[in-house]
Amino acid sequence: MKHGKKYTDAAKLIESSKTYDPSEALELCCKTATAKFDETVELHVRLGVDSRHADQQVRGAVVLPNGTGKNVRVIAIAKGDAAKAAEAAGAQEVGDDDLIAKIAGGYLDFDVLVTTPDMMGRVGRLGKVLGPRGLMPNPKAGTVTPDVGKAVTDAKAGKIEYRLDKQNIIHVPIGKASFGA
Repeated sequence: MKHGKKYTDAAKLIESSKTYDPSEALELCCKTATAKFDETVELHVRLGVDSRHADQQVRGAVVLPNGTGKNVRVIAIAKGDAAKAAEAAGAQEVGDDDLIAKIAGGYLDFDVLVTTPDMMGRVGRLGKVLGPRGLMPNPKAGTVTPDVGKAVTDAKAGKIEYRLDKQNIIHVPIGKASFGA
């Protein structure tokens, strides 16, 4: 297969048999980024665990220091003071039963859904809609919490959720090529 000039120039910088340490790999990643858009840098880790066993599940969230370089659309399902806190933190939309009905009707114009534990019983009914898209709130990922304002702030700041896929590999974006090594 024939490749373009930019690709062949970038490929010359990489030794396929060499194992790079993380700092060297990130520098090389920034050097070889030649696309006309800001490329996303991803980390893929094969852990060698068996996800069929509950004690070997790997899942969590981390806030990146420079964010993800993306504008995240966050909505919150909450009532009372929690709803006010979510609005103050910058949630795109805040509601309770009306927002749940809107999502059940097909509204999916958001990236992260946060909710309070008391609303989780009603949000649970949306599992068939939200689950396959990875939007279902989860206490382990920090999207089901009494402090919805903090969860909205974390999501907007670039909180990345990660978990094992079916082949027991974690795929997670760690930044953009423009951030530098």
